[in-house]
Amino acid sequence: MEIKVIGTGCEKCNRLYQNVQQAVNELGITANIEKVEELMDIVRLGVMLTPALMVDGKIVITGRVPDVKSLLSILSGNTDK
Repeated sequence: MEIKVIGTGCEKCNRLYQNVQQAVNELGITANIEKVEELMDIVRLGVMLTPALMVDGKIVITGRVPDVKSLLSILSGNTDK
C-alpha cells in the first residue's frame, strides 16, 4: 500500500502523519508512508486543501485530520468516512 500524507509540515499535517502510522501499525499491514511537503509537489498531486491523504494514488481525505478509528476504516478498504 502506498500512502502519502500531503501538507506543508504544519501541526495538523504532522498529526495526520502520526495517526496514519498508528493506524497502519494497528492493522498490521505493510505500507510505504511518505510525507509530501514541497508546495510544487502538492500542486502536482492536485491537492488544494491540506492536510490531505492519498492512498494508492487516490485522494481520500482533504482539509481535515481524521482520528485513528476513521483511518482504520479507510485503510482496511471500507471507505465509509
